Amino acid sequence: MHIHVVQRGEVLWQIANYYQSNLDDIIEVNNITNPDLLLIGQSLLIPSGDTVYTVRTGDTMWQIAQNYGVPVQELLWENRIINPNQIYPGQIINIPGKQKPTIEVNAFTYILGMDAVPIVEEVGEHLTYLTPFAYLVNEDGSLEPIDDEPAIGAAISKGVVPMMSIVNFTYNLSGEVLANIILNNTSTMSILQDNIIEIMKEKGYRILNIDFEYIYPEDREAYNRFLENTANRLHEEGFFISTSLAPKVSSDQRGLLYEAHDYEAHGRIADFVILMTYEWGWRGGQPRSISPINEIERVLDYAVTVIPRNKILMGFQIYARDWRIPHIEGQEAETFSNQEAIELALRYGVPIQYDYLGQSPFYRYTDEEGNAHEVWFEDARSAQAKFDTVKEYNLRGISYWGLGYPFPQNWALLEDNFNIQKY
Repeated sequence: MHIHVVQRGEVLWQIANYYQSNLDDIIEVNNITNPDLLLIGQSLLIPSGDTVYTVRTGDTMWQIAQNYGVPVQELLWENRIINPNQIYPGQIINIPGKQKPTIEVNAFTYILGMDAVPIVEEVGEHLTYLTPFAYLVNEDGSLEPIDDEPAIGAAISKGVVPMMSIVNFTYNLSGEVLANIILNNTSTMSILQDNIIEIMKEKGYRILNIDFEYIYPEDREAYNRFLENTANRLHEEGFFISTSLAPKVSSDQRGLLYEAHDYEAHGRIADFVILMTYEWGWRGGQPRSISPINEIERVLDYAVTVIPRNKILMGFQIYARDWRIPHIEGQEAETFSNQEAIELALRYGVPIQYDYLGQSPFYRYTDEEGNAHEVWFEDARSAQAKFDTVKEYNLRGISYWGLGYPFPQNWALLEDNFNIQKY
């Protein structure tokens, strides 16, 4: 795959001709509804099986390396080029094959029941784990039931391992009081563990994900003891355990979301962890990138000092947000798919801009009522930046939040970068 950023005056057939790629393949992989409409700044995936490239006027080795997704030094070595500035039109450049690492890929889905089946079937080939979200823990150790069996069945049919998720919060309940009750009562903890194991055996789950958030700082050690005890119980039954962690940048980071999440303990106790490296641009806040690379790297810089790299799944959100601007306190952004973000930009005919610090695309438009909007989303460039980060930090893999938002570029690019582990 190449990534091409549309420039002023370009049309799709010219781009296809430039890369010697099939026009229909470009339309399909980018889910382009009208081939005659392109946006300045729009990122396109260009499928190609080429192993050689013919230099054209204005080309640089850096641009060629970027287009083919290979390191420039590797490209220079492959072609025995000492001076990268000395290339000429018509020169044949050999493109080395990508060395694809093998990673694990998880995806959460909050779409349940029969509605989950076509979604899981569509992307199941790209997943190692599927996590239906989520069982809410009650004060007595029971669990609120969810309609997860259709999703589990679809996952297993695609060779995807089902992962059970338990939480202490809902949209309207932050969960710190509930967590305090559960974590400080050994009898309730035991009941909860019994119920978890019963459900895992009954429904075919192989892994448990514990996503307890907004825990009182004074319950930090109680949470660690609960994790260790639960891990021991599950391991005895032949199951595995993972945890979801807030995006911390230091061990002493303040805030109810962070303080009770002990990275070092989770890295020692859990079989793997999921870093929730998203939601900087949250629906109730100021418009900004939802998962900027510069913020993700700050989290990873800390995480890899206390958690083994082969236990870390990096979070990746696959949705877009539209904020009214200027932002008013209490006003929430609209959340929709990255595909819809492109369609909205096409509707208003606005160019796509790109934040190179956060490696995120965005644009602004004015609606029919005269209201100004700012939209942040993901595209091929931002997805590639996240995949490069997983490689750079040598992580276990990626965890998506959440299925149900179409993003065809992501799945094609994921397969172009990695081999996906299946069990």
